[in-house]
Amino acid sequence: MFIPATRKEAAALGWRRLDVILVTGDSYIDAPHIGVALIGKTLMAAGFRVGIIPQPDVLSDKDILRFGEPELFWGVTAGCMDSMVANYTAGQKRRRSDDLTAGGKNTRRPDRACIAYTNLIRRHFKNTTPIVLGGIEASLRRISHYDLWSDSVRRSILFDAKADFLVYGMGEATVMDLAERLSRRQPVTGIRGLCFISTTPPQDYIGLPSHETVAKDKDAFAHMFRVFYDNCDPESARGLYQKQDTRYLVQNPPRPYPAPEDLDRIYELDYERRVHPLHQEAGEVRAMHTIAFSIASHRGCFGGCHFCAIAVHEGRRVVSRTEASILREAEKLTRHPDFKGIIPDLGGPTANMYGMSCKRAETRGVCREKACLVPAACKLLDIGHQRQIALLRKIREIPGIKKVFIGSGVRHDLVLQDKQYGMAYLKEIMTHHVSGQLKIAPEHSQDHVLRLMGKPDRVIRKGLLRPMRA
Repeated sequence: MFIPATRKEAAALGWRRLDVILVTGDSYIDAPHIGVALIGKTLMAAGFRVGIIPQPDVLSDKDILRFGEPELFWGVTAGCMDSMVANYTAGQKRRRSDDLTAGGKNTRRPDRACIAYTNLIRRHFKNTTPIVLGGIEASLRRISHYDLWSDSVRRSILFDAKADFLVYGMGEATVMDLAERLSRRQPVTGIRGLCFISTTPPQDYIGLPSHETVAKDKDAFAHMFRVFYDNCDPESARGLYQKQDTRYLVQNPPRPYPAPEDLDRIYELDYERRVHPLHQEAGEVRAMHTIAFSIASHRGCFGGCHFCAIAVHEGRRVVSRTEASILREAEKLTRHPDFKGIIPDLGGPTANMYGMSCKRAETRGVCREKACLVPAACKLLDIGHQRQIALLRKIREIPGIKKVFIGSGVRHDLVLQDKQYGMAYLKEIMTHHVSGQLKIAPEHSQDHVLRLMGKPDRVIRKGLLRPMRA
């Protein structure tokens, strides 16, 4: 079933008041690739009464008053994308279309959506239950950060939004812990993966340069980010704090990585894989073509590219689901009435990192001074493609599945450095799993630029790839 998005749906479940109300900048798509759906379904599976308000009108009370006030907290997210990225091009021109909005017109998501939605709630619910920010916009703006659109260093979004808490990273476990503690009236400030505002800094946490300092000093900003980045791994990270005005942003250490079985449970929950009927009259949600029947096989990326946000949101370690769980999900898709036999994507942030791991990172944390893949793959890193080859072969054998495509990007340097299975993997996906184009990420052709980007030098120069004869 869907998470209730109307008062009638909540009443049908016998829910007179909800525990948690989720507010999102996207149309409500009930699929495991949509963070707010995943959070909501995880809470519901634990017995919490959850409702969702997608794309509320920020100029009136007609949407935000729909369910009244929640017992435990409001969960606010801009959606699957930072709202400023969703609303503007890199040249800062307004985007006309939005693939995550019914009808495709970019008219429903406000700029700086986390701030807009929090203001909307506080305008109509005075002294309300806690407001909790989450999702990519909140997670990547949790400390002082450069903002392209204002060409300035803005303070933590937790302060600008005037919210109570911020859940960063992949927040299922943190949100669950928060909901359980609030329901028992227990303290919440010790929860890992949580940010909050304090009048005093914690004694044993690392202090970042203040917002006032980094807003004026580029070297201080760079130092701040390096300390922040070095404390993103759960095995070795310490808590952080940063003075923002007269108060302090406190970031608790990251949540431990989920076990493969945890990911299995989350992704095998009962998702409708449809757009909620509330949006039916508005038109098609184009993102459904990609995500409705795609399967997430793993999380995280150890690529360490200097321009990428995955490490500070999903983590630098790859956690892979079990093969059995992925096969069960694929088999379940064949029984969905809308499934046509095509899985548009089986993968993660980097498609061919499924099943790859580093034993040292699992027990001692990721290396701070050494990259996993630059200048070449670390000897401690298992880069074998055999698990993904086996998975792809088994999933093709499931009756009712016609095609399984690799829609995520492939790290070609990993393929080339896997002497035992790399070429077999390349042949496997080129023969059976490519839909017209294979996505790879060479990023650039000049070595000095690649080094600045944290990418390996050109593979031809390294002798990893011999030019093919015509």
